[in-house]
Amino acid sequence: MNRVLEGQDWLTASATQAVMAALAAAGGADCARFVGGCVRNAVLGAPIDDVDIATVLTPDAVVRALKAAGLKSVPTGMEHGTVTAISERQPFEITTLRRDVSTDGRRATVAFTDDWAEDAARRDFRLNALYADADGLILDPTGAGYEDALAGRIVFVGEPEQRIREDYLRILRFYRFFAWYGRGAPDAAAVAACAALAEGVERLSAERVSKELLKLLAAPDPRAAVRLMDHAGVLGRVMPQPKSLSLFEAMVGISPDPVLRLSALLPDEAEAVREAALKLRLSNAQRDRLVEAVAERIDTTMSEAQARAAIWRVGRQAVEDRLYRAWASGAEVGAVQRLLMLAADWTPPKLPVGGKDLARLGLSPGSQTGRVLKAFEEGWIADDFPDHGHEARLKALMTRPG
Repeated sequence: MNRVLEGQDWLTASATQAVMAALAAAGGADCARFVGGCVRNAVLGAPIDDVDIATVLTPDAVVRALKAAGLKSVPTGMEHGTVTAISERQPFEITTLRRDVSTDGRRATVAFTDDWAEDAARRDFRLNALYADADGLILDPTGAGYEDALAGRIVFVGEPEQRIREDYLRILRFYRFFAWYGRGAPDAAAVAACAALAEGVERLSAERVSKELLKLLAAPDPRAAVRLMDHAGVLGRVMPQPKSLSLFEAMVGISPDPVLRLSALLPDEAEAVREAALKLRLSNAQRDRLVEAVAERIDTTMSEAQARAAIWRVGRQAVEDRLYRAWASGAEVGAVQRLLMLAADWTPPKLPVGGKDLARLGLSPGSQTGRVLKAFEEGWIADDFPDHGHEARLKALMTRPG
């Protein structure tokens, strides 16, 4: 039975069809097909983020075909067979069909092929080995990818351990795809293979691990997948083993933020969190955010004035993260939500005075300037950020001894 993608604006868009027409002009009507996520998500009715295309044309031939059609090409990975086409300001990643020549668990040496079955055989999961032609006709070389997608089955192409040994990142990808698309019990052979080869994830670069982990944690409900990771011994190999998953499971129920969910999997001690963030090679911003989230426990019974003072001192993000962690830990929900609403609605004002104001009042620049401004700031915060009386306060501080 022929299956066709219907109602897909990305497929019929002029930008997409211009790329497919350019390739067809160079290699024939069946020289290029849509592949992977765009086909899978179209089958599932899920959003389409990127449009990837597979082709029998070599990368050089792809570049020539795009140029002949007046389209821009970017050599994003020529040695791996990938060229990015730009059509109407939209990127389309075009990759030549490949077969693996050798692999070491982190990277593969590939050779180009014109055999669609060979290309499908080197992909990770059957639901990712779906193709569609320019008219939306679905092609399913493994014979099971379409049904897997509809049923929520994450099944490796071929023998699971072989697929994993080719690239150990596929262990993490299994859990990520199960989090996003899996339904029901996970595939037993996949679960067993991931557990048996769990040590392999330690060979991966930290950047690849953290990227995959954050994608997993961004799933609507990654709890079942993380439990699988934990039981298989994978979780403890990529980050410090959590004492329990209870904080994480509660956090998933209240926040979709993957960084907050990651925070709930980490220790609650700032230095341990810093070390974990460095191990995962997270960005400086992510590292600092995770550390601040556990740097100090928050009092959910604080007054609004105290909450504003906390936001001024450590920032809105840190206060909100500490509140969410308190909520996940069992704090009274109404108290937390009250403070979260305040944090969302209140914009911290700028410090209303500076060195120029002190100079205008006759204070010569020097060490006393910093002392007076610091004392002013502390009093201003303590009084809940008043918008008047600044000059009188400055004068009083200028005459204060010490």
